[in-house]
Amino acid sequence: MKIPFSPPYIDEDVINEVVDSLKSGWITTGPKVKALEQEIKNFSQAQEVLCVNSWTSAAIMMLKWFGVKEGDEVIVPAYTYCATALAVMHAGATPVMVDSGDDFNISVEAIRQAITRRTKAIIPVDIAGFPCDYDAIMSLVTEEDIQSQFVAESENQQKLGRILIINDSAHSLGAIYRNGVKIGNETDIVIFSLHAVKNITTAEGGAICLNLPAPFDNEVLYKELRQMSLNCQTKDAYTKNKAGGWRYDISGFGMKINMADVNAAIGLAQIRKYDVLLEERRRVFEAYNDGFCKYEWAILPPTIKGDKRTSYHVYALRIKNFTEEQRDAMIEEISRNDVAVNVHFIPMPMLSFFKQQGYDINNYPTAYNNYKCEISLPVYPQLSEEQVNYVIESVVTAYEKVNKG
Repeated sequence: MKIPFSPPYIDEDVINEVVDSLKSGWITTGPKVKALEQEIKNFSQAQEVLCVNSWTSAAIMMLKWFGVKEGDEVIVPAYTYCATALAVMHAGATPVMVDSGDDFNISVEAIRQAITRRTKAIIPVDIAGFPCDYDAIMSLVTEEDIQSQFVAESENQQKLGRILIINDSAHSLGAIYRNGVKIGNETDIVIFSLHAVKNITTAEGGAICLNLPAPFDNEVLYKELRQMSLNCQTKDAYTKNKAGGWRYDISGFGMKINMADVNAAIGLAQIRKYDVLLEERRRVFEAYNDGFCKYEWAILPPTIKGDKRTSYHVYALRIKNFTEEQRDAMIEEISRNDVAVNVHFIPMPMLSFFKQQGYDINNYPTAYNNYKCEISLPVYPQLSEEQVNYVIESVVTAYEKVNKG
């Protein structure tokens, strides 16, 4: 039995939506992008949503919009995919990496210790789809002594008057934060990834949820950022293409990061049935939990804690007391059964580029401890009960072989 790690969910509804886009004669940014933005807005209860071509470009744009520049610092977890830090560097600032907690997510106390007068933003990451402690993070940046350290050096920084919070919610579309309300509205800016392996995909893409407090007007900001994502062109291609609508202006220094309708069509068909797809992911998660809970060596991933509930994006299983070498050997054994697994993530300080920048994994012990024994198992709606059981059996057998060795 061959089980891939994370194939996209493509059914007839997805195919029909894409074909509709192709037949319409309009495949770049247009009505399907706008429709997807509205669906994500309704689903997440964000105040406004802007879709672009990737999570990374979305983060770069929002940091630039806030006025982040060379000499500024942005706090990020050491335990995340490289894009979190690379976006900061592309915006000209320095990523300040901090350690994680036992739930994989960024340590709030580590954030506190890392804040300086150069801190302009914090990017917490919902690892595997389980939400960070955003109440604690928002409370921290509004504390009087923390807020008094903030040095505003741009118009938008002056308007906010404190450190900006940008959720890296690449994994957590559909996760619940509080009172049954889904992730997307709990901080200033929330950015989802719509990459090919995500719960909802547009092949490549990202969605920016805007929830900035007064005096910001998120509706006005949406229009400003939509232009910024199109080279600050005052008319998008769809509007400019209408009869007599050719004249436009360039109002500022923008980026070219818009999403195309043909991509949005994939996500549009998926999100319209996301409640069903999410339930199927939960089914797989719970089957894994039931399968592994009987083994004392299995550390199950965070799923529900108080009001918080995962998006069931990645099943991040940890093997108690395993070394990195034992984990790697276990992955090798699982792969022999044609089960594709992964690791989320190699901490950034272990990657060559960041080592060269002076980051040292020894400064992030919890991040390393989470990584060295973690194996990500396949989770997607198409997995049958038989396939899930086969994955569980493959993992258990692999553990027994490696542990005996």
